Amino acid sequence: MSSTAHHLDAHDLGVDDDLSDPAVTLLPPDIERLRLAVRTFARNEVQPRVGDLDQAPAEQFDWDLVRAGHAAGLLRLVVPREYGGLGHGVLGVAVALEELAAVCAGTALIFGATMLGQAPVLLSGDPRLQSRFLPLFSGDEPVLACNAITEDQAGCDLLVPENAVHARDVLTAVPDGDHYLLTGRKRFITNAKVAHFACVYANLAGRPGATGLTCFVVPLDSAGVTRGEVADKLGYRACLGTEIRFDRVRVPAENIVGGEGNGMLINVQQMNMARATVAAVSTGVARGAFDLARQWCGERVQGGVPLYRHQFTARKLAEMSTKIDAARLLYLRAARLADSEIPAPSYEPAAAKLFADRIAIEVASEAMSLLGARGYLRGGGMEKFVRESFGARIYEGTPEVLALAITDSLYADDEDF
Repeated sequence: MSSTAHHLDAHDLGVDDDLSDPAVTLLPPDIERLRLAVRTFARNEVQPRVGDLDQAPAEQFDWDLVRAGHAAGLLRLVVPREYGGLGHGVLGVAVALEELAAVCAGTALIFGATMLGQAPVLLSGDPRLQSRFLPLFSGDEPVLACNAITEDQAGCDLLVPENAVHARDVLTAVPDGDHYLLTGRKRFITNAKVAHFACVYANLAGRPGATGLTCFVVPLDSAGVTRGEVADKLGYRACLGTEIRFDRVRVPAENIVGGEGNGMLINVQQMNMARATVAAVSTGVARGAFDLARQWCGERVQGGVPLYRHQFTARKLAEMSTKIDAARLLYLRAARLADSEIPAPSYEPAAAKLFADRIAIEVASEAMSLLGARGYLRGGGMEKFVRESFGARIYEGTPEVLALAITDSLYADDEDF
């Protein structure tokens, strides 16, 4: 992703001066302005909708919220300035997604999944693809994208390069002149129901497993594309997860990203970048739950003093706050490295996500216990954070997949292994 410095103007979004957070004063000035702008957007535009977004039918989608986010620049954060974007890198995306997830993780994923769909086009370095697809995100109306990797049978074999040969029933791409015919299906694809295009990973016909994995940009209004029913999810309900079926969908060869057979390479690179941003989402979920608990423990009086004055409560709050700060520092480090190293590193993003995903669950659980029965009730906000704390463990690498990436890095330079 481009790391050219540019920013949303915090004053354009009516940022209040009291939103400055000393915990992140180490951010570059343009990223700090972005953080404040997105925090104000989340408070003013997302927060009033949270209950309705969570309790609406699974297939309902809030285009008005997306339009507001588009007006705020959230769909073009990583688009280079020459294509009408804001030119932020992974660091800017991660900081923005923490702010959104602290209010609603599902809303964060609408914009995050679009940026994930933009990532292969950006990584391609192909000016033809970039000039065709990236300007779409700077128009008058919002355009969403998605990244179509997940399959029913292949699972993590599409995420671990050495397992590619074992992948089963992968969507196939058959050469047909100067086109390819794509056949198969992708599952649990965020934004697929509402996206303009998808970056689709298909295996070249005749290659075992996913050893011929190739990335194609596929407009989702193409003949032969069918969008399935929306998944009825436990959390992240503001965003839509959908199956996409491909029945001999003709895709021109010029829509290949990075050349034939290089899909796994692109996938690994975008994962290493995206894991830092998913760690930010988990950090945001933990922070949102903690903020509710901190407020309650400052207001609730037991034994003649506020709850936070009791040693047992104080210990919980202190540990929760420390975990959130540690998670933030890990994802900030990973994001900075992803912006500055080619290729993006594997260890730091995987470690940041592994830790942040865990502390989201731990902090949300402890926060609910501090609120007692109130935390268990729908409508108070806490039980939503608890449900959504489990979401990020699934996408962009489970803890087990992350452990493989981390240990591979630990032993990478050891000739004895």
